[in-house]
Amino acid sequence: MADINKLLGSLLSSGAATGFAGGLAGGMASKMVKKKTVKKMGKNALKLGGVAAVGALAYTAYKRYNDNQGGGPSNPPPSAAKPQPMDVAGLFATPEAAAFLPAPDDEAATNELSLTLVRAMIAAARSDGRLDAQESQAIFQKIEALGLDAESQNLLVQEMGHPVDVDAIVNSATSPEVAAEIYIASLMAVDVDTPAEKSYLGMLAARLQLPPQLVTELELQVQAQ
Repeated sequence: MADINKLLGSLLSSGAATGFAGGLAGGMASKMVKKKTVKKMGKNALKLGGVAAVGALAYTAYKRYNDNQGGGPSNPPPSAAKPQPMDVAGLFATPEAAAFLPAPDDEAATNELSLTLVRAMIAAARSDGRLDAQESQAIFQKIEALGLDAESQNLLVQEMGHPVDVDAIVNSATSPEVAAEIYIASLMAVDVDTPAEKSYLGMLAARLQLPPQLVTELELQVQAQ
């Protein structure tokens, strides 16, 4: 059986996402997951792999969004303080973070969320309509270079071959926390430099029912990495 969470982690840390659409994922995730920070994440986060990387980003932005609600002097608007790269020490030990991570021993839930995030990345990468045959071939070559097991590689090739189903991606957002993770994963798959990509992300945020202030925090969190 393919380890989809490991597959997601490979996409994030290897730069395969940049093979999709010239995005941010490779550099950002390698800073998050491959350096000394990884030692601070705890056994549960390490076991959760790629889901933990996306969840850490989404949780940090979501927490800042919630802290900023209220509008008083002690609650500045999102633009008042840009986020810094995360220090994830103890992050997943907080009760508030639990909703962003499946239970460490729930492999089915972890794989389900991982597959949703992989599909979100693929959909975002295709949003500019430029994924032609030549680009697809280049992507498949990058997939082969990931060093995945045969089942994971076949799964990724199959997902790349499926039509994009935005309805299914949106319907997978069973909570506001998962919705934030889907949006973060989509951001990580692209450089947002075309009108089509901007339009797609705007549509996705609206369909995921993400408040504009939260969208701003999620985008700032990705940029900060």
